[in-house]
Amino acid sequence: MKVPITISINGRARSAEVEPRLLLVQFLRDVLGLTGTKIGCDTSQCGACMVLLDGIAVKSCTCLAVQADGCAVTTIEGLASNGQLSALQEAFWEKHGLQCGFCTPGMIFAAYELLRTNPNPSPEQIRHGLEGNMCRCTGYQNIVRAVQAAAAAGGRA
Repeated sequence: MKVPITISINGRARSAEVEPRLLLVQFLRDVLGLTGTKIGCDTSQCGACMVLLDGIAVKSCTCLAVQADGCAVTTIEGLASNGQLSALQEAFWEKHGLQCGFCTPGMIFAAYELLRTNPNPSPEQIRHGLEGNMCRCTGYQNIVRAVQAAAAAGGRA
């Protein structure tokens, strides 16, 4: 039995009928075709699937699509505005905070959440704030530099 849902995705209302057990990450990728949100581990360990749910960073592999009914979801595709990267996206680009890019959406949303609650974090606080996200390519130093640059620029999104 399918359940009707309506979710605001990147500022646009999207409606569908979904299986009650469909994960939000699967809804975003498989139903809506928004593949910027990654599936990295299927166990909520890597953070690659992070999105904003009503402005709060969450791992979309731990949330059912039906739980997001009536909510606003922002994916990595929704952070850029009018073709301009967000401050965090720009900082990751400028400071080489990415390599293969697989973990980047999750890292950006973890950084977003950190900067939402702590607009001027120390490097140690940044590392702590990114703990729920794994990168297999970098040594994390450029990711920390990117978050520092975004904080210095006064932008979290």
